[in-house]
Amino acid sequence: MARIFDIVEAPDQGAKEMVTRVPGRGSGDFRIGSQVICRESQAAVFYRDGKALDTFGPGRHTITTANIPLLAGLIGKLFSGKSPFKAEVYFVNTRDFIDMKWGTPQAIALRDKDLGLAQLRVFGTYSMAIAEPQRFVAQIVGTQGLYRTTQIADYLRTMVVSRLTDLLGETKAGLFDLPALFDEMSAAVKAKLVDDFTAVGIDLKQFFLLSITPTEETQKAIDERAAMGAIGDMQRYLQFKAARAMGAAAEAGGGAGGAAATGVGLGAGIGLGAGMAGMITQAMQAAGQPGAAAVPEVMNLAEAAAYLKVGEADVQSLIDEGQIKAKKIGAQFRISKKVIDEFLAA
Repeated sequence: MARIFDIVEAPDQGAKEMVTRVPGRGSGDFRIGSQVICRESQAAVFYRDGKALDTFGPGRHTITTANIPLLAGLIGKLFSGKSPFKAEVYFVNTRDFIDMKWGTPQAIALRDKDLGLAQLRVFGTYSMAIAEPQRFVAQIVGTQGLYRTTQIADYLRTMVVSRLTDLLGETKAGLFDLPALFDEMSAAVKAKLVDDFTAVGIDLKQFFLLSITPTEETQKAIDERAAMGAIGDMQRYLQFKAARAMGAAAEAGGGAGGAAATGVGLGAGIGLGAGMAGMITQAMQAAGQPGAAAVPEVMNLAEAAAYLKVGEADVQSLIDEGQIKAKKIGAQFRISKKVIDEFLAA
């Protein structure tokens, strides 16, 4: 036997639950004179045969043909207006939903000016409120057939990702430039989404883009590029490594290892020196050619690193090991160009 609802309410609607349907399945029998109770931040939308009959706000309401005009043609007078009518009631949560997360389910492939092709994953949050419950029920529940919060959130996420992908294509910014554009992109995506959300009865209040991360394949390309950038001038880098290797070999040869160790050390030094002599000579000649940038006779740590085309930490290491003699004035080292040239030519 069908249940007749004399009191219609959804007292257990959670803070994150957008819509509660009464009854949970099928249509309910509602009697004229029944009471509809809406809590604060709730709206009750009566729905029948694909049409919204009426909407009630917070408070206690009595169902009559006056406050639900469409009932007048649905209910006969044989039972003095007491005949039940079939409908569904959707209790819509009108409070703010402040932590709606979104993200790209699959990586977005974009042309990148630095990497050629980049695959990215994007994540963020937004806040919203259901501003027009009747339109929301008509568009989301009626048209889309969705009323569970997870289903509605998934539907809204597809709207967000679609607009974001379109914006990324229009921006044409490289992956390394995107972090500086988070605020601008968040505002632009929100502007694109406002009309979409309004069309389904939702007020989009805030929108945030939180992170753009590369996929594993794209990250490998970034790491390789960073490694090449750290090396800088390959010729200078090889000179530097060869000089350090020769110094280490000479130290090993002069220790307690005896004649055998000395022979190994000298052999390593001679081999490396012979292999790098041509490049070192070319570098020294290029530095002395007309039109070459002037090199100060006395350099600080940064100038010495630029001259050697290595990091300041590497120059500091050479000083600490005694391979380059430097004079310390206060907290700053002063290094003679002649000392560096002698080190390279050693």
